[in-house]
Amino acid sequence: MHRIEAVRHEHAAVMTVAESEQLVPKLPGAKTKNLFLRDKKGLKHFLVTIPASLSVDLAQLGDMLGAGRLGFGSAERLLKYLCLTPGSVSVLGLVNDPEHCVQCVIDQNLWDAEAIQAHPLINTATMVIPHAQLEKFLVATGHTPLVIRVPAASLESA
Repeated sequence: MHRIEAVRHEHAAVMTVAESEQLVPKLPGAKTKNLFLRDKKGLKHFLVTIPASLSVDLAQLGDMLGAGRLGFGSAERLLKYLCLTPGSVSVLGLVNDPEHCVQCVIDQNLWDAEAIQAHPLINTATMVIPHAQLEKFLVATGHTPLVIRVPAASLESA
């Protein structure tokens, strides 16, 4: 229907970035990490896609998003809003959010990359998605990403 083109690579199941470093073969594109976050009251939800190596300053990010204190969304919330389970989270989960309950946030460095890597809603494969195809996907889902330089955690708080 939307003809979004990406290359799929199968691999062993991975739950963390550290596991993916060991079990996923070297692939083109920027490696990603995804944070499913909520505001303190649980009224706002965010899917934050960042470079795999980035540790985030959640307090500063919450201020940037106008959301105040952020916390990680529970597995139940993740299932409710994106129909995903922990370890399978990626920007592609936005396909399961037709109500647009989740704000998409993408780090500027990933947005500027030629391609990114993302799980196709399961953690036993990785898709290499060219930037133009990522944009096409986001348009198809109706999600306009907020592209920002996601603040890194300081070494003291990391």
